[in-house]
Amino acid sequence: MRKTFLIFAFFIASISFVSGQGIGSPGTIKDDGRFAASTKQLNQFFRRFNGEESVDGNTRFYPGDSLFQNTNLRKGFLTILFDNQTSSVSPDLKNQFIQSVLSPTYSQYLVFHRPGWYAEVDTEFFFKGKREQVTFIMKIQPEGLGYEWVIDKVIFDPFKNLFNKSAGATKEFLHPLSHELGFMNLRRAFQDSNSPESFTSSTYKPDYLAIFLYEMKQNNLRFDTVTGVKFHFFQIGGWYFEVNQFNRPGFNTGWLISNLVRLGPGDKETLLKYIYDQK
Repeated sequence: MRKTFLIFAFFIASISFVSGQGIGSPGTIKDDGRFAASTKQLNQFFRRFNGEESVDGNTRFYPGDSLFQNTNLRKGFLTILFDNQTSSVSPDLKNQFIQSVLSPTYSQYLVFHRPGWYAEVDTEFFFKGKREQVTFIMKIQPEGLGYEWVIDKVIFDPFKNLFNKSAGATKEFLHPLSHELGFMNLRRAFQDSNSPESFTSSTYKPDYLAIFLYEMKQNNLRFDTVTGVKFHFFQIGGWYFEVNQFNRPGFNTGWLISNLVRLGPGDKETLLKYIYDQK
């Protein structure tokens, strides 16, 4: 069965930025206590990470501009794109990450339309009259001449134990000679049993998103609000980082890296299973 997605319109907002940074030598950032001004939108996080805007935020740089993806400019921006107030990321790990990103032999950049990053959106719905938390894992996909956000996974606690095959319970099964009876004993699975999932294959995994959409169509689910958003990035080779929005006084605010992990063999797959709640 073709996987069903909910489609969200893809829109890139224009960016405004309040100047609060000082300029040292060309392409560098002078830390005058003001340069760590808020990274107000995620698109600006991308531009700063890649070195594609001026220090004061008023000018976009494009291929052919002298400061486009300038290494010194990027290094200055990268140092301010971390949550420096609550994150436990060590200075040494940050430096290793920045050196890896700015490697003279293989500089790495974030690409908005490239796979390898995900949005995690926390929401609240009413399910059969009760308020419930719902998390969506979303990704960018091509659509026509552009791109769009789609829901790739839903995480919803009321569904989690819906199809659990009871551990330790007496195994229900259809006899291997059931075909000789014309499978008339399917009555056991569909009428006599309270656990029809017991008669599915050992590799069966329920499609919770399909169930979620069905419940919406039955008017058992009603959207209320979004309560939080964060992003997971795997686009930088050998690294994973998480980006959260911080609203607080001071200059270290906005969209910032809150978690950073150097990836070893198999770590990416483990993290993706965790993000997708496939523990």
